[in-house]
Amino acid sequence: MEFTPPLQSATLVTRYKRFLADVVTPEGETLTLHCPNTGAMTGCATPGDRVWYSTSTNLKRKYAHTWELTETQQGAFICVNTQRANMLTKEAIIADRLPELTGYSELKSEVKYGAERSRIDFLLQAEDRRNCYIEVKSVTLAEQQSGYFPDAVTLRGQKHLRELMSVAANGDRAVILFAILHSAVEHFAPARHSDGEYARLLSEAQQNGVEVIAYKAELSADNMSLSLPLPFSL
Repeated sequence: MEFTPPLQSATLVTRYKRFLADVVTPEGETLTLHCPNTGAMTGCATPGDRVWYSTSTNLKRKYAHTWELTETQQGAFICVNTQRANMLTKEAIIADRLPELTGYSELKSEVKYGAERSRIDFLLQAEDRRNCYIEVKSVTLAEQQSGYFPDAVTLRGQKHLRELMSVAANGDRAVILFAILHSAVEHFAPARHSDGEYARLLSEAQQNGVEVIAYKAELSADNMSLSLPLPFSL
């Protein structure tokens, strides 16, 4: 995935009201960016970090600029736009870069399913195999070289794990894919210190047939791609 037009950079002043951030450009102009991330963004929004942002041509938008990446003062790249996780995953599936998810002829997005009225991120189908339901989670929380999910209690994420267990019980493939969007992360684990119930459900889900995979994205201010399998422990 290439950023077209190229991203621009600025220095982070502060993130506030969850969806807004103020930055200062190299020319000294203060801009307000849209922040497409509902999480705590722990370690991703330190004042003084370098921010990379895109600019929309949609004149109806109140805030034309979108925060895409953080380049920390330690040199790590983090994709803070959570919408990119699904875009990268879809691109990787179509390009056959994820061996666990190859061999399907049809890919659908945002399909309704489950007893709790959820929407699955991706549904893969083929005539000669079981349907494959894929839930994608964006991982940006890092401590040293370990990445964790979630960065706060997620009732929605807990619901998704219950739904995936039901899918597996019904005989279809159920997959949860953790997209690691932090360049310093080399290992993944559930964040027991942020949401112990999610960690418990993830382990239960794996024991009940839900496939857990983790892939790390290669990140830069020019492009991104999801292709590097990452070890994990539950």
